[in-house]
Amino acid sequence: MKAHSDWREEREESVLKPSKTRQVALSGLLFALAMALSFMESAIAPLLGLMPGVKIGLANIVVMYALFFMGFPQALSLAVLKALFVLLTRGAVAGLLSLCGGLLSLLVMWLLYKLPKRPTYFILSVCGSLAHNVGQMIAASFVLGSRLALTYAPVLIVSGLGMGWVTSASLAAILPALGRMGFNTKK
Repeated sequence: MKAHSDWREEREESVLKPSKTRQVALSGLLFALAMALSFMESAIAPLLGLMPGVKIGLANIVVMYALFFMGFPQALSLAVLKALFVLLTRGAVAGLLSLCGGLLSLLVMWLLYKLPKRPTYFILSVCGSLAHNVGQMIAASFVLGSRLALTYAPVLIVSGLGMGWVTSASLAAILPALGRMGFNTKK
C-alpha cells in the first residue's frame, strides 16, 4: 500500500505531465466550454448594445488557455472546431469569418508567444483580438466587397483593443481557480 505522500507526488506529476487520455478529455471539455461561451456571447452582445459584428471574445479565452498551456496543436483544433460550431449555428458567412479571424489570431498570438521575451497576457490578447478582427475584415472583403469591410475597420480596431483587454483580464482571473482544480497553469 502506498503512503499518502506517494499518492500526492503521483497526482502532482500527473498534473504536470497529463496523459494522452487526460489531454483528449480536457480538449473535449474546453471545446464544450468554447461552444457554451460562444452561444452565451451571442445572447449577451445585443443586450450590451454592441454594434453588429462586435463580440466580447469569451470563447477566445479557451483558445488562449489551450495555446499557452496545452500547445499550438490543441489550440488550432479548438479554433477550427469553434469555427465549425459557428458555421453550424450561424451560417456559412459567420463560419468563414470565425475561421479566418480565429486562425489569424492564433497565428499572431503563437508567434508572439514564441519570442524570447514573452509578452504579457494583455499584449498577447490584444494583438490576438486585433488579428482576429483583421482576419474577419479580409474574409468579409471577399464576401461583401472590400469597400464595406474597410469602412467598418475603425469600429473593429477600437473594439479589438477593448475586448482584448476583457479576454486577458478574464484569463488572468480564472487561472488561479484552474490551478487549484488541477489544471496546468504553469508555463
